[in-house]
Amino acid sequence: MRAILLAGGAGTRLHPLTLAVSKQLMPVYNKPMVYYPLSTVMQAGLRDVLIVTTPEEGPRFRALLGTGAQWGMAFTYAEQPSPDGLAQAFLIGAAFLQGGPACLVLGDNLFHGTELAALTRACVADPAGATIFGTVVAHPERYGVLALDAAGRVTAIVEKPETPPSHFAVPGLYFYDDTVVTRAHALRPSARGELEITDLHAGYLRDGRLTAHRLGAATTWMDTGTHQSLLEAANFIEAIETRTGLLVGSPEETAFRQGWIDAAQLEALAAPLAKSPYGERLLTLARTGR
Repeated sequence: MRAILLAGGAGTRLHPLTLAVSKQLMPVYNKPMVYYPLSTVMQAGLRDVLIVTTPEEGPRFRALLGTGAQWGMAFTYAEQPSPDGLAQAFLIGAAFLQGGPACLVLGDNLFHGTELAALTRACVADPAGATIFGTVVAHPERYGVLALDAAGRVTAIVEKPETPPSHFAVPGLYFYDDTVVTRAHALRPSARGELEITDLHAGYLRDGRLTAHRLGAATTWMDTGTHQSLLEAANFIEAIETRTGLLVGSPEETAFRQGWIDAAQLEALAAPLAKSPYGERLLTLARTGR
């Protein structure tokens, strides 16, 4: 399985912050936003990642992330000329996926919790149909929402409904079998002119090949696409890291714990960052293993 990290879009909800820089390059406490979803796919065991950005932002992402080799990974880059829907990622990434299964993660989504790594690894190990997640939110009308029957089975997914059928929103992390590109090609633009991810999931649901896992209280999901949510995410990460002494969403630390780089490589990555608390933490990890 290969992963696509979608980091395009205009970031209009974050204007004026994003008038000159991609929202996925904005800081969330002590690291760029894109580090968090990237670390999520790394925890799932995925090492081949396609970074989809706008033509203007591509050079900045390349400067930040490089080839991925420094983390034991391989990054490919592609451009999304215009934001024509999340499912467009599979048309852009068709050649990269090489007819195989796929993971899609949105570049402004942050996940943290103890259960997620095991769940995502299971999705990678057995990519049957499509697997999405549901998590309880206070304002489901802002998201794609799961409609459930009396037994808790998914009957529909409704995009930003005025009257939400439940409080279970669908976060931006999805896993698909090897039919996803064919299905994406068959989609037609919605009324707003986009290839909707909800329509892709509806097709899997009609075929009886959609699985929805509910994320429990042990996992936190944040969409960092607004000024308020960006601040909330920064405060959340600061609190976790200060309390535990651990880093959240660090590609360097994740690569080390995955065994993709060794202590000497981690120390070399940390050395240029040593004047920051982030670099200090990586140096401690490299030298002590803790």
